[in-house]
Amino acid sequence: MFILKKYRGHIRNHKKLCTELGLSSELSREEREKAIITEGYQKWGDELPNHLYGMFSFALQNEKTGEIVCMRDPFGTKPFYYYLSNNNELLYGTYLSDILGDVRFKKVFNAAMLQHYLTYTYVPGEETFFKGVKKLMPGYILHFNKGIIDLKRYFAPTFNPDNNKSLDDWADEIHNTVKQVMTEIKDPDEIAESFLSGGVDSSYVFAMSDAKVSDSCGYEDERFDESPLAKKTAEILNKENNQSVITPEAYFDIVPWVMKNMEQPLGDASAIVFAIGCQETAKHTKLCYSGEGADEFFGGYNMYRNAEKYGENLKNFYIGNTNIMKEEEKANLLRNYDESVKPIDVVRSIYEENEGLDPLSKMTDVDIRVWLEGDIYLNVDKMSTAAKLEVRMPLTDIRVFDIASRIPAHYKVDETQNKVAFRKAASKVLPEDVAYRKKLGFIVPIRYWLKDDRYNADVKRLFASEIADTFFNHEVLNSIFDEYVSGNSDLWRKVWTIYTFLVWYEIYFVKNEIR
Repeated sequence: MFILKKYRGHIRNHKKLCTELGLSSELSREEREKAIITEGYQKWGDELPNHLYGMFSFALQNEKTGEIVCMRDPFGTKPFYYYLSNNNELLYGTYLSDILGDVRFKKVFNAAMLQHYLTYTYVPGEETFFKGVKKLMPGYILHFNKGIIDLKRYFAPTFNPDNNKSLDDWADEIHNTVKQVMTEIKDPDEIAESFLSGGVDSSYVFAMSDAKVSDSCGYEDERFDESPLAKKTAEILNKENNQSVITPEAYFDIVPWVMKNMEQPLGDASAIVFAIGCQETAKHTKLCYSGEGADEFFGGYNMYRNAEKYGENLKNFYIGNTNIMKEEEKANLLRNYDESVKPIDVVRSIYEENEGLDPLSKMTDVDIRVWLEGDIYLNVDKMSTAAKLEVRMPLTDIRVFDIASRIPAHYKVDETQNKVAFRKAASKVLPEDVAYRKKLGFIVPIRYWLKDDRYNADVKRLFASEIADTFFNHEVLNSIFDEYVSGNSDLWRKVWTIYTFLVWYEIYFVKNEIR
């Protein structure tokens, strides 16, 4: 008999599963999902995750033999970490703190990860900043028995373009599937709100949901403020819109809280805004929808339009959505640069697997496996959980991806538009000016705030600290910051990525704070 030791997530198709497993419909959500996992594993074994729709990571243990079985959902919406102690005991959990706080854990900084971080701006692949601690990657099952770890993959993104359908056919299939997912996204007695930006993804989710209220963030600087677009969309849908104005003071004040609760450093400047958004939204609801996943599934980024131009050369340079620092720069900046640590090595096996695919599928494959897991889903999970807000992402669903995996490249991006088929689906419930609105991204005015002496005191403090001196050549570090302040605003990402690492390192290795 297996018992559930760790679990976080939300199982969408619970009604069908309860019927198949003979479980009572009167169970609470907590009891229901625990029973689905334990009874489901008794019935289906390692095939269990193929029966689950939703977001999950969990660990089961055999009461008699002590065997441990861990699983993570296909796209990695919920994190899972593990560590083999000196006594060959497995430490594991859905939080790093589950491991860091254990007396059997030996904390050692993983220096190689810093080189990756300075390029990716997040922690890519299965390694972490804590030596020996690994992420169970999306779509994987881990078996641990008698000191031996055995990893098995049950899902990997595959792409099989079908050229026999029209654009309207694809839009219909997307729309009907999203409609089905939305019927499963919550229980009847739950009340949810929905995050809303100016973009099509969140607008589509809001329009398709039963949420009556949306939540948006904005800025006093109109150049970066999408909140009027969100408010207009809510008005069109005859729904409400709450707005939070993000000030630079609030933005910088919350950075340590974000890095502590993220548990790994994250150089995505929008993560800070999302954290504030979660805190504000949690004041009036405990459940919220969000639109992550559509960009990577359906070709949402403008750079995807260059896929054909990149062609076979992709495998030599494309590591995902971010790539901010070249090797020569890192060699000059870092005190202990290791030329054998190359960012491209993280994704090399992905290119080996997707050999023969069209260039766009290769790019999205990398982003789905590395960028989504390492940045987007990590941010959503960690910040919402820390704010005591549950976020569910209806577009991140294996059934939605199944459609995306079959859509030909020309129905994802063309010369003038991205997410072609997805936007066509969204236009069924949204006005054309919303469904076809140009992608703006989650814009943050950090490139200006970061050079302002009213807000960057902590940046300067850490750049001048002994911590910075441990890792970086001080002269090079100062030159990057000085050039940025002097007018080269393109350097803001490098400054911010270094700063977030230093904030995180001070918390976890100097102050030794463990949540």
